Amino acid sequence: MELDASGLLPFLETVHPYDSLPRDEMARVAASFSRRHYDDTVVIYSAGQPLDGIFLILEGSVEVLEPSGGLVSLLGPRNSFGERGMMRDGIAVTTARATEGAEILMLPQAEFRRLIATYPAFERFFHRGRQHENREADISTRKVGDLIARAPIAVAPTTTIREGAEIMRDAHISCLAIVEGDRLVGIVTARDFTNKVLAEGMDPGTPVSAVMAKDPMVLSPDSLGSDVLNRMLEHRIGHLPVVDDGKLVGMITQTDLTRFQAVSSALLVRDAATAQTVAELAENTARIPRLLVQLVGGGTAHEVVTRLITDIADTVTRRLLAMAEAELGPAPVPYLWLACGSQGRQEQTGVSDQDNCLMIDDAATDADMAYFAALAKIVSDGLNDCGYVYCPGDMMATNPQWCQPVRVWREYFRKWVATPDPMAQMLASVMFDLRPIGGTASLHTELQAEVLHNATRNSIFVAHMISNSLKHTPPLGLLRGFATIRSGEHKNHIDLKMNGVVPVVDLGRIYALIGAFDVVNTRQRLEAAAEAGVTSPGGARDLIEAYDLIAETRLEHQIRRVKAGERPDNFIAPSELSDFERSHLRDAFVVVRTMQSAVGSTRGARS
Repeated sequence: MELDASGLLPFLETVHPYDSLPRDEMARVAASFSRRHYDDTVVIYSAGQPLDGIFLILEGSVEVLEPSGGLVSLLGPRNSFGERGMMRDGIAVTTARATEGAEILMLPQAEFRRLIATYPAFERFFHRGRQHENREADISTRKVGDLIARAPIAVAPTTTIREGAEIMRDAHISCLAIVEGDRLVGIVTARDFTNKVLAEGMDPGTPVSAVMAKDPMVLSPDSLGSDVLNRMLEHRIGHLPVVDDGKLVGMITQTDLTRFQAVSSALLVRDAATAQTVAELAENTARIPRLLVQLVGGGTAHEVVTRLITDIADTVTRRLLAMAEAELGPAPVPYLWLACGSQGRQEQTGVSDQDNCLMIDDAATDADMAYFAALAKIVSDGLNDCGYVYCPGDMMATNPQWCQPVRVWREYFRKWVATPDPMAQMLASVMFDLRPIGGTASLHTELQAEVLHNATRNSIFVAHMISNSLKHTPPLGLLRGFATIRSGEHKNHIDLKMNGVVPVVDLGRIYALIGAFDVVNTRQRLEAAAEAGVTSPGGARDLIEAYDLIAETRLEHQIRRVKAGERPDNFIAPSELSDFERSHLRDAFVVVRTMQSAVGSTRGARS
């Protein structure tokens, strides 16, 4: 049936890329849509059927299926489907089916093609070379700053409980931020007023500071929506302040969130956070390959996919730490469990070993160290049972070398920077990717700043680190071919990890060292290098695009193996790729080689 165009405009203003259209163009597009209703389980279109338009979900949800019946993705309101990747020559290659009463908008193909040809935002959004639909509106991929529904309402610590309750009632909110100037010092919720004030008979004239939660967990505006879901589910909280450079900028609550595809990854986090046994944790992590298929198949950006997968590993690790403390008793002194490697960089895929270490308060005695050795074994064994296999290089907290007081770690880094022999370079490379997972984060904060300060000012160390980073090279052969593995199990294959992703990871680490960036995620390091002028704007842009292509190719290879009932790995035969894909992948490797040459010349200038 036809749809009232004026009534559709407010909806289109919330959907990208339609929100980028001029107002008069948006009105024209709104008038071009037709509206269709589908009951539960009703097929919207089937594989092999001609498609005369693309679809946009107004209400309800839709599942997209492979011809074999396998789930590609589950879509919610504001998601598009039926475009490139779901059809070939106008014929559907997937099946779309309503999973609950769905209201669907259909835009005719002619109008869709006109928008693609006229507006670059549409070309970028729908024709990014992804396999399937782009879920830009998926809450897991949105920045937290975009999810803030209103300006935060805050009061001073001296505000009375009665005054705070009146403000919450009048503003129809369930939480107040407590600030001193712009600095957040606490929050108080309606539940606090019930449990701490009414239930205890507290005087309503008491300052809210007496019942507030001090130094609450916070997120930055650049955090992902998945962070909100994961924190709320893992810690059983309903309010999260958003802080930018120490200043309160917003408050995210459960009522601000809608149920999108991100629930699937958030459910794995919730189940991991509430698991009672290692076996339950292992059952949970066994679902990761299917989640990987859904995320990659749904066109989710590779840096978001790996972030969501890493979030699960982080939660599993924290749950194992809690289980270890329940078995061994409370820790005798503060400690911090840290991840390095892909988990440290938040870049885990469908195949990951474990790389971790323990930093312990300097007050620890020899007897205390025995406690932490036992804790490390419980956690490391549990991670192995959950599919995060033991590190082949023994870079784990179970190795006494990597389970030490902070003073020992400080000496490690001092020696590595002062005497950068090959082993020191390798160890420093690993340790520059450290990220706190569970425990007292302050044990690492000061040390990280100190090490980064000393390392960036030691030109000999930086030159050695650059030299070490050039050992992993892209698999480029002669005559526009690939240099494949020559023998063994993976003969005639390319290692998309060691010769694809790792060279870019190494470059990102060098840029962070040169620019003194404390971020550990590779893509964030590349972006920071571009912004700070560590690399040329053009070189940075090309390298980011090359990294995206290599990382996406790796993930797409892994989901093909999962769909085939095989374990995901990093080895791909060039023959698996089309001529087009091989050409672009080789171009990406050329970009990486070029940027390695550029940073190599930097080494020469520093020597």
